[in-house]
Amino acid sequence: MSAEYKRRRTFAIISHPDAGKTTLTEKLLLTGGAIRMAGAVKAKGEARRAKSDWMKIEQDRGISVTSSVMTFERDDIVFNLLDTPGHEDFSEDTYRTLTAVDSAIMVIDAAKGIESQTRKLFEVCRLRDIPIITFINKVDREGRDPFELIEEVQETLALDACPFVWPVGMGTDFKGCYDLRSNTFMMAKEGATCDTFVQCDGLDDKKLDDLVPDFVLSPARENAELAAGGYTEFDEESYQAGHLTPVIFGSALRGFGPESIIDFIGQFAPIPRPTPADLREVTPDEKNVTGFVFKVQANMDANHRDRVAFMRLCSGEFKRGMKLKQPRTGKDVMVHSPILFMAQDREIAESAYPGDVIGIPNHGTIRVGDTFTEGETIRFTGLPAFAPEALRRVRLGDTSKIKQLRSALEDLAEEGLVQVFRPNIGSNWIVGVVGILQLDVLKSRARQEYRVDIDFEPTPYMAARWLKSDDSLALQNFVEANKTQVVTDKEDNPVFLAKSAWEVDYIAEKNKGIEFQKTRELS
Repeated sequence: MSAEYKRRRTFAIISHPDAGKTTLTEKLLLTGGAIRMAGAVKAKGEARRAKSDWMKIEQDRGISVTSSVMTFERDDIVFNLLDTPGHEDFSEDTYRTLTAVDSAIMVIDAAKGIESQTRKLFEVCRLRDIPIITFINKVDREGRDPFELIEEVQETLALDACPFVWPVGMGTDFKGCYDLRSNTFMMAKEGATCDTFVQCDGLDDKKLDDLVPDFVLSPARENAELAAGGYTEFDEESYQAGHLTPVIFGSALRGFGPESIIDFIGQFAPIPRPTPADLREVTPDEKNVTGFVFKVQANMDANHRDRVAFMRLCSGEFKRGMKLKQPRTGKDVMVHSPILFMAQDREIAESAYPGDVIGIPNHGTIRVGDTFTEGETIRFTGLPAFAPEALRRVRLGDTSKIKQLRSALEDLAEEGLVQVFRPNIGSNWIVGVVGILQLDVLKSRARQEYRVDIDFEPTPYMAARWLKSDDSLALQNFVEANKTQVVTDKEDNPVFLAKSAWEVDYIAEKNKGIEFQKTRELS
């Protein structure tokens, strides 16, 4: 058991749209032997669709809008890669996925540097001190100066940086990458993809003179020597504490970088760590099984109206057919067919260990935030729900399909794709999303999976806040006095809809005994 959880490395990839996250995911799977052919997102033809993007809207748009899990094994290490949406209009599902990983890879475009979405996701990592590997992608295209990019990482994110892999040339002059620690030169001898690894005695090795023209090699040698000696020396403890980031330059599309990243994760990325719960901290070496659900996905299999809860195991050795307690309901759940994932491919898991993510098929009884144990009544903490940033009223064209609409909204709200609010006055549901793209996803999936056409109308509301108070009478009186602006969420919590941020502040000032919460912890 102890040896098993120490083999696990559970990590996610974070990036701004178009930085190359999905391409890197593909190449990591290819390098790890999990797939035979990597498909760049925008390649044409069904056979070349990105293997990790399974939802139709993802394949049409060439972006990742949902999180999926991919497991593969290499050099006796089990890698659990959680793919997160990189689009700027992603859902809060992305944030919650980051609560289930032990480390992350941050992908930066060499031409653009750190972009807004990367910064937002990085802040979520920082809240949990998640160690980060920086991958500066697309060095085979014209980009910014490598030193300038490293400086931006250090200044913007307040991290120490330690270069591991340095580019030899850039753009049209790109000739390969040099690993500063192992003194390995990576190049493409035949074709555009990295296929040759040359072991060197150092940057002055004469082999390099035969492989790289002098006008590229001379400045690359000089810069690599400066990089090797000019930054913080790598310290495993500092990296694992989230204070230092190794920097790897490369090109995901051409296979420069994935090998170095996998080797680094296998060697230095943290094994499963203790997980905070309401009554105590749970350590991975405990005998009893515990885990928490960070995501629920409806209709992963188009042929079956299924719902799968993604559970991160925190302790114990899980066995197929186990009976686990669900403290929220007090009931026991028999897990007959736990799933291991490889994008949309899946297989039954006979056993799983801390750090692994398994899928539990369910029929609406499991929610995001649920804890599972072997009898203990505890609840894992830290899974957030965020106030939506866009609110729309749902309009149904065909009123005979009200049942399908209710089913679609309930399922997709449970998944965390949207938040659904029931008004006290009027009958039209209001949906709230963190990013506007989620409205397109909701519309598309309602049509594809539930055969119901919906549209959206604007609402006068710009902000939503959960209401909480120790004084139940004051809360009840507030709800009664503001019936038109108070709605209930799927868990029957009261939510105040405001026309502006100013109104939130004004109403909160007048009702000091009531909390107007922008985030809440899932229970």
